[in-house]
Amino acid sequence: MNDPKYRILFVCMGNICRSPTAEAIFYRKLADRELLQKVKIDSAGTHNFHPDAPPDERSQMHALKRGYDMSHLRARQIVDSDFEEFDLLLTMDWDNRALLEERCPPQHLQKVRGLAEFLQTSQASVIPDPYYGGDQGFEQVLDLIEEASEGLMKFTIQKVQA
Repeated sequence: MNDPKYRILFVCMGNICRSPTAEAIFYRKLADRELLQKVKIDSAGTHNFHPDAPPDERSQMHALKRGYDMSHLRARQIVDSDFEEFDLLLTMDWDNRALLEERCPPQHLQKVRGLAEFLQTSQASVIPDPYYGGDQGFEQVLDLIEEASEGLMKFTIQKVQA
């Protein structure tokens, strides 16, 4: 990709459920609006629990039912250069936000935000971790991320048109 105008990193704990789901959903939204050349996205985890592993099978199954293919994504841990490279680092919950802020160089702290800030109607303050729950948790994550992606798209369009 030639010098994207804006760069977004989605961050959860292990990079196998929420953040790859967010990456897959937002990728589709960018593709639908022909913005893939202007916006770079990626996902990472605050922990290195699943290096180079594909997304959780349950996440993939529920996402695929909605037309999102995540099979090509692989887990990685956040690295120091991510704070410099990305314009926005979106965490899924307060614990991961605290971990990211603790590690983030002070000059980049304003880049760290929560994905739930972009929800348009839902009152959730976080995207909850579905890992230890059942099917409903994965569906809830998809619902919240799809909604937050709409708000994030409006924000991103303003950034790439600036």
